[in-house]
Amino acid sequence: METFEGVKVHPNAFVDSSAELHDGVIISQGAIVGPNVTIGQGTEVGPNAVITGRTQIGRNNKVFPNVFIGLDPQDLKYKGAPTEVIIGDNNTFRECVTINKATDEGEKTIIGNNNLLMAYTHIGHNCELGNRIVLSNSVQVAGHVKIEDKAIIGGCLGIHQFVHIGYLAMIGGMTRVDRDVPPFCLVEGHPGRLRGLNRIGIKRSGLMENKDFDLKLLQSTWNLLFKSNHVMSDALKMASRGKLDISSKKLCDFLKDSISKERRGPMPLIN
Repeated sequence: METFEGVKVHPNAFVDSSAELHDGVIISQGAIVGPNVTIGQGTEVGPNAVITGRTQIGRNNKVFPNVFIGLDPQDLKYKGAPTEVIIGDNNTFRECVTINKATDEGEKTIIGNNNLLMAYTHIGHNCELGNRIVLSNSVQVAGHVKIEDKAIIGGCLGIHQFVHIGYLAMIGGMTRVDRDVPPFCLVEGHPGRLRGLNRIGIKRSGLMENKDFDLKLLQSTWNLLFKSNHVMSDALKMASRGKLDISSKKLCDFLKDSISKERRGPMPLIN
């Protein structure tokens, strides 16, 4: 392992001369770091990983062996635009994770902070992931998917393009995710269906200690939206006329967007 300016690079690794590596970066045997790549302080790149394209990686990330970041999107519309991958801090990318750059000029694939992407996870072009998300083994995320903070995704499943997964949602393993998953909700099945509120996740999140959070009100709002005889649009109007805490408002705002024009709509409730 050769050391220069606080960076450690294995002799059998390749780092392009135009790449920008900050203090404490480690590049392991067989890894390839291409031009236009920036890697933040303390990030470790494992053996045979490939980081290329216009890719920015923040601080203290852990990139395990055979991870591929910044390669061309698997999209027939891609015409060679110099699109980007932007990754935050303190993420872990386990073995064989793949993260594709965006498709069209000026677009980005974005990963936030403190996320865990387990082995064989794929993040397609133009995706946007928030913070503290867990993607279990072999989760395949199609293009243009948005996943909000603290969502937990079970293993061996696919997420349809343009799907939106809400804050603190939990999706069981092997679920077919072809519709939006509202925040705070628990989803499972093939096809996927809403099971109820993610109560265990809510309790573990620390939300119960927030004086502006009301679990009973959230449950009441959820019942109105999903278990009443009202269509979703009418139920949302009724909910907005009453008292809403921060969680109920987040749920309603998500659903208003989900049922808007050109959206797939939320996942239905299990019968």
